[in-house]
Amino acid sequence: MKRGDWYYLYAAEGGTSVNHTEVVFRSQAPLGPFVPYEHNPILSQRELPRDRKNPITSAGHAQFVEGPDGKTYAIFLAVRPYEDNYYNTGRETFIVPVEWKDGWPVTVPGPSGVQYSYRANFPEVKLPGARPQSGNFAYTLTFERQLDPALLFLRTVDSSSFSLGKAKGLTLKLKPATVAETGSPAFIGKRQQHLYCTAETELTFAPKAANEKAGLVIFQDEKHFYYLCKSVDNGKPLLQLYKSTADAKQPERLAEAPLKSATASVQLRIQAQADAYSFSFSENGKAWTVLKDKVDGKFLSTQVAGGFIGCLFGMYATSSGQPTTNTAAFKWLKYEGNDPMYKKAQ
Repeated sequence: MKRGDWYYLYAAEGGTSVNHTEVVFRSQAPLGPFVPYEHNPILSQRELPRDRKNPITSAGHAQFVEGPDGKTYAIFLAVRPYEDNYYNTGRETFIVPVEWKDGWPVTVPGPSGVQYSYRANFPEVKLPGARPQSGNFAYTLTFERQLDPALLFLRTVDSSSFSLGKAKGLTLKLKPATVAETGSPAFIGKRQQHLYCTAETELTFAPKAANEKAGLVIFQDEKHFYYLCKSVDNGKPLLQLYKSTADAKQPERLAEAPLKSATASVQLRIQAQADAYSFSFSENGKAWTVLKDKVDGKFLSTQVAGGFIGCLFGMYATSSGQPTTNTAAFKWLKYEGNDPMYKKAQ
């Protein structure tokens, strides 16, 4: 970046975990030599108390931008652990003010580190029709004409595997591929954006065999996920909860419950509460039954699973390696985030 007579070279340093920082150098020639700022790093959370409340850690990979007020800001990546270095929301985007001190750009996140909000002297310009991306929010996605930009596929978009419509919503064709493999399963997901949040859907699905399953999955990678699904066992409909294992073909069944109807719709709910998840269902849309709660959320964390992309709530249907012509329909997908630290910031 060039500012005045100086060229600034800034870069991430220290790795992408808790030692992640941002450093800056400058020179009066674009090819250097560049001299480091004597007070580097200019952005860091690693020296702050680990037991501070609502920490934001692993800050780095900054990009300087000029705001509408002419001031400099740093947009960067960081994470929000709920305990030690455990987090399920992956790396997220943050912003802090920047002050120029003796010709050097220095971030000013505050004495307690990066904050959940900062007050700016210009109004927010909201994009028409855009979904909220920060703070607490709730919305329901329907699938009448097109998929919302917030929805994601695994590895590729297979347009032949789904259809949209006002009557049924999102219809997925069951595919032999599973999320426990590295292929392209019948899966459409939405990111978990809060430590405390809920995802719900209404599923219409009539499984014909035990290998056919459809429902909601909370997914970190092919070896770390929980799957709440409708299926059949000895011809009887039931709800099942599976946990992934190292063996893609042998997931662990954690819980199950019978259903009254093999063809009627059922509502599914996954609730995240930092280090725990709960899985519930309803057969009438009013009374909810908890299939299993306090399920280990750390199993889905970056600290355990690796990577730092975060979890997805996914609408998912599979025939578990067998050919089929069956389909599953998802009427809507509701997402609601309720992080207490956002409430304090707002």
